[in-house]
Amino acid sequence: MAPPPTLPRQRLRYTRILDVAAGFARKGLDSVVLSEVAAKADVPLGTLYRYFPSATQLMLALYRKQLTELHTAGSAAPPAGKAGVGVPAHSLAGVVMEIFHMRLMQPAVEQCLNKAVYAKGTDTTKLLREIDAAAEKAVTAASGDAAVSRVLLLTVTGLVQSVRCRRLSLFEAEEDLKKACVLLTCSGRAA
Repeated sequence: MAPPPTLPRQRLRYTRILDVAAGFARKGLDSVVLSEVAAKADVPLGTLYRYFPSATQLMLALYRKQLTELHTAGSAAPPAGKAGVGVPAHSLAGVVMEIFHMRLMQPAVEQCLNKAVYAKGTDTTKLLREIDAAAEKAVTAASGDAAVSRVLLLTVTGLVQSVRCRRLSLFEAEEDLKKACVLLTCSGRAA
């Protein structure tokens, strides 16, 4: 997989591919056909394959981009203090809820996250590590605590699976996630 482009014209194509891929992410991974993505993005198929050799890498790159945008948007907010100290639970809940909904509403991305494993020296492993780091940065920016971020991201994973398996309704999962944010920010105040 080639690194993201640096030239303006190439960046436009790269961005266009990811924007089109977002529509495909709402379907299952089997529905992500790279030739169709290339056609809709109006880029040569070879260009798409240079950046994204597989549908999995395309979906993971899309999710990484979305997480980076979420972090950038969150960074524009006033700086947060340490966990629980001056960090409103609703601010933290907003960021975590956004990640929850991105994963829930993009089955193709979720399928890639579930099936991809770390395998030494692969492009997918590098991409997964970047995704993990981007998700943690976005939540840490809101919480001020990396440990809180990791706990919340693991909670998101469990809640997404619970909703997908119909063990919880979307409403119940959202309420549980909000409560987890409140509990973690309150425990930071008590410490």
